[in-house]
Amino acid sequence: MPVPMFTDAVLLTPPYSVLTYAIPPDFPPDFWRPGLRAAVPLGGGAYRAALLLKLKEVSGLPEGTVCKPLCWPLEAFPLLSPELLLMLQDMALRQGLAVGRVLGHVLPKGLRSAKILLRRLCGGKGESFSLGRVRGLQLEERLRLARETCGGEVRFIASNADAANEELCVPHTEPPWPLRPNATRQIAVLEFLHEHGPTTRRELLRHLGEQAAQPLRALVEVGHIRLEREATERETGDKLLPPPPSPFALNDEQAAAIADMRAALNNGQAALRLLFGVTGSGKTAVYLELAKTCLAQGKSMLLLAPEVALAHKTRRDAACFLPDAPVFLYHGYQSAARREAAYRALGERETACLVVGTRSALFLPLPRLGCIVLDEEHDASYKQDEKFSYQAKELAWFRMRRNRGLLLLGSATPDLKTWYAAQKGHLPLLRLSRRVSGRPLPPVEMVDLRKGNLFAEADGLLAPESEDALRQTIAREEQAVVLLNRRGYAPLVYCLDCGKTRRCPQCEIGLTYHKGREKLLCHYCGHAESYPSPCPHCRGMHFLPLGEGTERLAERLTTMAGGPVLRLDRDSTRRPGRMEEILSAFARRESPVLVGTQMLSKGHHFPQVTLVVAADGDLGLNLPDYRASERTFQLLLQAAGRAGRGEKPGRVLIQTRDTGHYCWQYVCGGDVEGFYAEELARRRLHGYPPFVRLALLRISFAVGDEAGPAVLAELAAAVRERGRASDVRVLGPTPAPLPVLRGRRRFHCLLKGQNWPDLRRLYFSAKECDKNGILRILLDIDPVNML
Repeated sequence: MPVPMFTDAVLLTPPYSVLTYAIPPDFPPDFWRPGLRAAVPLGGGAYRAALLLKLKEVSGLPEGTVCKPLCWPLEAFPLLSPELLLMLQDMALRQGLAVGRVLGHVLPKGLRSAKILLRRLCGGKGESFSLGRVRGLQLEERLRLARETCGGEVRFIASNADAANEELCVPHTEPPWPLRPNATRQIAVLEFLHEHGPTTRRELLRHLGEQAAQPLRALVEVGHIRLEREATERETGDKLLPPPPSPFALNDEQAAAIADMRAALNNGQAALRLLFGVTGSGKTAVYLELAKTCLAQGKSMLLLAPEVALAHKTRRDAACFLPDAPVFLYHGYQSAARREAAYRALGERETACLVVGTRSALFLPLPRLGCIVLDEEHDASYKQDEKFSYQAKELAWFRMRRNRGLLLLGSATPDLKTWYAAQKGHLPLLRLSRRVSGRPLPPVEMVDLRKGNLFAEADGLLAPESEDALRQTIAREEQAVVLLNRRGYAPLVYCLDCGKTRRCPQCEIGLTYHKGREKLLCHYCGHAESYPSPCPHCRGMHFLPLGEGTERLAERLTTMAGGPVLRLDRDSTRRPGRMEEILSAFARRESPVLVGTQMLSKGHHFPQVTLVVAADGDLGLNLPDYRASERTFQLLLQAAGRAGRGEKPGRVLIQTRDTGHYCWQYVCGGDVEGFYAEELARRRLHGYPPFVRLALLRISFAVGDEAGPAVLAELAAAVRERGRASDVRVLGPTPAPLPVLRGRRRFHCLLKGQNWPDLRRLYFSAKECDKNGILRILLDIDPVNML
C-alpha cells in the first residue's frame, strides 16, 4: 500500500486556512490520521494548532514547491472520529464557511492552541520539551521521543499553565453589592463576574487591566470573591439539587415504548422515534431505562436537555439510577478547562458511557455512539443562530445515520414540523398518555385582564382572581409557581423631565431597570448604565420605572406571602450553584412561591405545587414570528404541567387581554392534537413550514456607513431576480423587528422555496454582491428566532 507523504491540515485559529504539509518520518505511517491535531510551522518561527483533514501521496502543488513538514502531534490519538469530522465538514459546506471556522467554534479553547510542553519521565527523572526544542533534536532522539509518544509515555502539558490561569474568581455575594458607592473598582470587578460568571484571574485582569489586581485581592480578603481550582466539582452541585425521584417500575405504556426502542437499537439500521408523553408521564424514566440498555450493549448514549438546570437534574437522576455507569456532564457554562478535560477524556475512551449535556455536547467524540436523546425536542434552544447556525436535531440525525443508531425525540408538546412528520408516517410515534401518578392534568382557567383597572402601576401585574388563588394556596401551606417571561425589575424607565425613555445607544432598545444591581441594562448587547444617572437628553434626574419584570413581581409577592419569595431567572442564577440552591430551597418548602421565566416551565418536579399562574400569557403571542402561537401554546402547556404532580390536585391560571385568541381553547383543554391541526391549516394557507422550505438572510452594516444602503439595494435587486428564476419567493430585505443592535443596522430577507439547494444558491448570490465586505450576511436555514 502506498505510504502517504503529505496531508491537508486546517488551522484552528484565524485565518482558518487549509494548508498542505509534508508528513515527517519520525512516526509510523499509520500514526497520522484525519482528526488528529498537530503543531504546524508558519512564518516567523511560530507554531499553530491544525487538524489533519486528508492524507495523500502527492502534494498537488506546482512542481518545485517544497512543503514544510508537520512539527509534532498535539496528542497521541485523533480527537475527532471520522464520523464527527465528516459532520463538521458538511456543516461548513452547507453554511458556506471555512471548515476551520466551524472547528474553531466547537472545539474548547485549549484544544485550539499549540502552546504545549512534552513531558516524559525516565530513570526517576523528568524532562520537558518545547516544540522548538523538539525540532532541534537529533534524528535518533526524535525517533525515541516519537516511540515514547506512541506508547503513552509522554504527556502533553499546556505550556502557559500558571496559578492565574488555573484559579477561578467565583463571586460569593449577590447584588446590591455591600460596598461603599465610591469603591468603583471593586464594584467593576463584581459587575464583570456577575455578568460573565466565574473567570480565571488571568482572564479577569486581561479584561479589566492590571489595576484590577488590588481590588480583587481586597474582595477576596473580605469574602465577596473566592478563588477556586478549576478542577473542583463545584459545577455539578448535585448536593444542592432537589431530592432524586423514588425508585420506579415502568407502566405498560413505558414498557411498550422501551420494547420498541430496543428493537430499533438491535436492527442495525438508523432509526428515529418520537416519544409523545403528557407532562408527568415519566419520559425521563424511559430515557434512563434506554441508557441502561445502550450501556449493556456496549454503546454510548448522549442525552441532551434544553437548559443547564435540566441537564444537572438529569445527570443526577442518571447517576442515581445507574450508580456504576460512567456518566459525564457537559455544557457551555462549565469552565474552559473542564470542557477541555471532558473532550480529551471522551476522545481517549474506548468503552461506552453516558453523556448528559446541552446543545454543544453534540460535538463530543463519544466512543461507539449508539443513541441520542433530545428531551423537550421542541425547545428553541436546540437551534443556534449566532456566529453560525445549526439545528441540533439535524446534527443528531446525521450522527445516528452514520453510526446506524437511534435518535429519540421526546416532548409533551412536540415541534409542529416533528408532529407533522410523525402524522405522515416519516417517524414512528410512541405515546405516554397518562401521568405516572394516575392523576389527571390540572384544569386551566383564563383570567381576563381587561376586567380590572390594570393600567395603574400600583395595582401590579396580577389580577384579583390570581392574587386570591395565591393567598388560598399559601393558607393551605401548599406551593405556587408564577411564570413571567420578562426578567429585571422594570422593562422601561421613563424620564419625567423630558418624556423620553432611556435607550441603549448601540441598539436603540429600551434599557431594563435591574434594582438589585442599581443598573440599567440592555439585554441584547450588555450595555450598562448606573441608576440613577442623568438623562442623556435633558440631564434630568426624575424617572419612573414602567412595567413589571420577575424582580419586581417577586418583590410584590414577598409582601403577600409574608416571607421571602424565590426567583429563578438568568439574573438570579449567575453565581455557580445558585440555581441548584434555589431549586433545592423550593423543594424543601422554604418559600411558598417561586417566580421565574421560562426556565420554570419544563422538567421540574415539585409535588407540593398546586397552583401555576402565567402572569402575562400574551407576552409572546403577538411577536412578528409565524411560530408565535405555537411557542405560546408549548410554553403555557409545559408550565401548566408543573401543577398537581403530587397527591393534591392542581390548578392553572393564565392571564390574558385577548380571551378570544384561538390558542386558548386548546390550552384550556390540553388538546395538543387539536391545536396542531388548526395551526397546520393556517400555515398551509399562508405558506409556512412544514409546507415550504424557509431561510432567512440576516443582513447588517455599521450605523453611519454611507455605502451600506446602496450595496443593500444592489443585493436586493440581485436576490429578487435570482429568486424569480429559481421559483423562490423573496420577501425583503426589510428592516428587522430589532432594527439596530450592537451598532449595526439590521435587515431581514425571507426566502421561501421547495428545496434547500435553491435557497443556498440565493445566499451565495447575495454574498457576491458585497465585494468590498461592507455588509455582514448570514444564512439561517429554517430560522427559529425571527427578531
